[in-house]
Amino acid sequence: MKKIISIPLFLLTLVMVWSCNKNGNYPGGVVSPYISIYDVKDLYKGTDVTLTKDKLYGSSKITGVVVSDHSGKNLPAGLLVMQDKRRLSELRGISINIGNDAANYVPGDSLIVDIEGGILKRDNGIMQITGVASSNIKKVSSGNALPVNRIPSNLILANPDKYEGTLVVIVKAGFNPLPGPTDVLSGDKLLNDGFSDLTLRTEAAATFASNKAPFLANFYGIVFNKLVNDNQLQPQLRMRTGVDAVVLSSTINVSPVIITGFISDVSGTDGNFEYIQLMATQDINFATTPYSVVVTNNANASTPTGFPTNGWAMGGLRTYKMNLNTGTVTKGSFFYVGGTGKLINGTGSTNIAAANWIKAYNYTTTDGEGFGTKTSGLFANSGNASGLAVFSGTTVTAATVPVDVLFVATGGSLYTTTPSVMGYRICNTDWYDIKNPITLEDQPFYRAGSNTINMSYTTSDLGYFYKMGGEYSVSLGRWMKARSQNNVLLTKTSVLSEIEGTGSTVLK
Repeated sequence: MKKIISIPLFLLTLVMVWSCNKNGNYPGGVVSPYISIYDVKDLYKGTDVTLTKDKLYGSSKITGVVVSDHSGKNLPAGLLVMQDKRRLSELRGISINIGNDAANYVPGDSLIVDIEGGILKRDNGIMQITGVASSNIKKVSSGNALPVNRIPSNLILANPDKYEGTLVVIVKAGFNPLPGPTDVLSGDKLLNDGFSDLTLRTEAAATFASNKAPFLANFYGIVFNKLVNDNQLQPQLRMRTGVDAVVLSSTINVSPVIITGFISDVSGTDGNFEYIQLMATQDINFATTPYSVVVTNNANASTPTGFPTNGWAMGGLRTYKMNLNTGTVTKGSFFYVGGTGKLINGTGSTNIAAANWIKAYNYTTTDGEGFGTKTSGLFANSGNASGLAVFSGTTVTAATVPVDVLFVATGGSLYTTTPSVMGYRICNTDWYDIKNPITLEDQPFYRAGSNTINMSYTTSDLGYFYKMGGEYSVSLGRWMKARSQNNVLLTKTSVLSEIEGTGSTVLK
């Protein structure tokens, strides 16, 4: 039986081999005429590359959507810039030098470009294809949408080749140093979005060069590179027209108090040992300029349950308020609010009473000041969300906006739009935005819109201190480096310098 079956199989194999040989190749192996921009750029290894079909793996054309707009007179002359995501869904861009004809194309034009015979090179630092005739370009359609590509500046600086030639938006960016009242966009200026400083290049001849430099804005533009220091790539952002700067704020709003850390679950019993570390950005006499701190606990057992109908003023076991109305603090120094224990990590640990305690309050035996029921723990230790907020003054209602706010975790009933809008209000910080920075829609609550950033919950009952490293500029009224969570595992013998030392928030 085995021999009978093997003969037809052998004959079938011979027929297939003969057929393939007769036709020269297998018809399923035809190479696509289109190659991704990703693969084209990958051909460049430091020297000019003539783009032949062999080097292009049998292809000869690229496709993409135009991002360049020469009407604002701020882009390098003669460069048509387009991007695609044909390879691994990775967005890449390329410039094609076609001279004055580059101005004939506008953002949203979909093109097919025959690049065979062109030369891939870096000219003045910019990756581009030269030697392509305008007749090699075919416009397929117009008005195609360009998705918003929000990229933090530190990622562009770390990988300038990846983002070169792509349209990006730098969100919530201001200038470093702060522009004066008569300063305009013209020239090279450093943009800071809380992640790093990126150069914004505006030519003197640009149609918007004389526009006033805003305090805070979203900056749309194309990334170009130049060569510096032993052929290193230095990225620049170039806006295309004046509308690429979407102004978010024209005024400086300095937060007088910022949250720099806290411990929500000490080693052992929590009651009366939880505390919050804050920093003053100006000299404060709390007797004449009072503030208040509110903590929210959204553990399933915290009552009243459901969504916070009264926001931070919910009361009960959901929110607890302590007033800061005595004592003083100097600009740039830490101060503390919490239980009367004044120990670094619960019972039997180092006494830190020598620190500046603006409020030491026995929350286990005493109700909050204005609202909040006495409790064995201010923060949730269940993995559900906890939050803390600082308010100017001692009156807090559902409508009161904090001066700083942070959240841990996401669980629990935090925000809803039905039957009415209920939630915990946020303010404009390094993490949160009252208006969506991209869509400009209102989102004044935690978990609304883009306000989804939170700290991760740490393992319970070990004594982790949440040290919130970052860099806040008083002169600019904003975060120059966004806060980041640093979990410091304290012991019973830990000392104050462990929570106030390296990695802490600093003022500039």
